Order: sequence, then C-alpha cells, then structure tokens
Amino acid sequence: MARDDETGEISVNAGSRCADCPLATCEGLRQPPPDLRGWIAAFRQGEAQFLRGEQVITQGARPRNLYTVLSGILMRTRLLEDGRRQIINFMFPGDFIGLQAALDDEMSHSVEAVTSATLCVFPRDRFFDLVTSQPRLSFDLTWLAAHEEAALEEHIVSLGQRNARERMAALAVFLVQRAIDTGFAPGGVLAMTVTQGQIADMLGLSLVHTNRTLQALRRMGLVDWTLTSIRIPDMVAARDFAGIESSALASPRPYI
Repeated sequence: MARDDETGEISVNAGSRCADCPLATCEGLRQPPPDLRGWIAAFRQGEAQFLRGEQVITQGARPRNLYTVLSGILMRTRLLEDGRRQIINFMFPGDFIGLQAALDDEMSHSVEAVTSATLCVFPRDRFFDLVTSQPRLSFDLTWLAAHEEAALEEHIVSLGQRNARERMAALAVFLVQRAIDTGFAPGGVLAMTVTQGQIADMLGLSLVHTNRTLQALRRMGLVDWTLTSIRIPDMVAARDFAGIESSALASPRPYI
C-alpha cells in the first residue's frame, strides 16, 4: 500500500536510481540528456507503489506531489454527485500526473491504478524551480500537456461524432499503441483487466450496448477485447475504421 492508513499521505521509498530508470529501455520514449537526468535525480523524492484499484489522487484533494509513471497503467476519472463516473483517459509509463488541474486548486478528478503501478514522486511545491531553472524540461512538460489535449480532443470527437463501434475501435487503438510504445504489449497484445462497466464509463455507452459492440468488433476481425486483454490483428485497418490519423499517435514522447 502506498498510502499511510493513519495520515493518508503517500508512502515514498528510495526506489531505483535515476541512472537505472526503467523508462530508459522504452523505445517509445525520448530519453533526457545526462545533465537533465542528474537534475531530475536531485528533484525527485523517491518512488511510491500502488496496488490495482488504489487511488493516487483523490478528487477534491490538494495533493502534495507530482508523479511520473514508471510502470503500470492508471486511469483518470471524474465522479458526479449522483455517483455516475466518467473515465477521462488512461495513463502509461512516462506520463506525468498532477498538472491536469491548477497547482493551487483542488483536483477536479481522481487517478486510480488499473494495474499495480510504480510512480516516481516529485514535490509539488518545487515545481516552479523546475520551470525557472530548466527550460528544456518546461518545454517537455508543455509538449506532454499539448499531446494530452490532442488525445482528449480525439476522445471528444468519439463521444460526439463516432458511432459505438468506431468509439470502441478508437479507444482500443489508443490503448494498444501506447502499450506497444512503452513495452506493455509484447506481441501486440495488451494484458490489461478492463471491465465492460469501465469501457461503458469511458465511451458513454450502456452495458448492453458495450457488450454488443465488443462482439461486433470481434466478428469483424478488428478488435479482440476480453476482460483481461486487448488484441488488434491489423492496427492499420482498426485505425482506418475509427478514422484516426496516424499523427494522433506520434512518438517518441519525452518524460521527466
């Protein structure tokens, strides 16, 4: 457990050295130069581990930390007052967590571990040191924010204009491609437990419609999505079916 049961604070351990960062072997990530890696090592506090289903950030809280995903997959969610939930997006190794809301405001969403996850921890109150002293890292953060906005734009297009099959194919393409880029999909298969309820929460579909759509995509040979894995036999065909431009999945990505 990464959270202290009495204080609610994140438990941070020393973890691996930045020189042995597990992200260094990810082909889909652009590696920081040695001088910046040294600065990142001085900036970080350590690592935190989370179990599947554990919350990293709670909606309405003012977290003290920022994070880089070292391993695992997480999801960002928004809970309405009546209990309905919208899954906003999924986060993979290299993604930066904590700047999706104003630095001095409450978080408008939660972040939950979809798999067991390890995060690199940075102190939130030192963020301005990063911005003022490391312009290259500031540029990388801006790049990440811009590409997250592009991914959210793609999701808005899905919710507003794509039909159910196209929505689901677009989501599968996004998840599998990100997993391939970060070494999470050996053989092109993403081992990830996602319930039909979670898919429905992401795509704005009923459970019945979600189930029928999954079966339809499987019959069409476009996406084989089970409870524990996602497989896309032909990525180009699935991308074309969903109407996704290849530039929307551009890599490599920087990380901090």
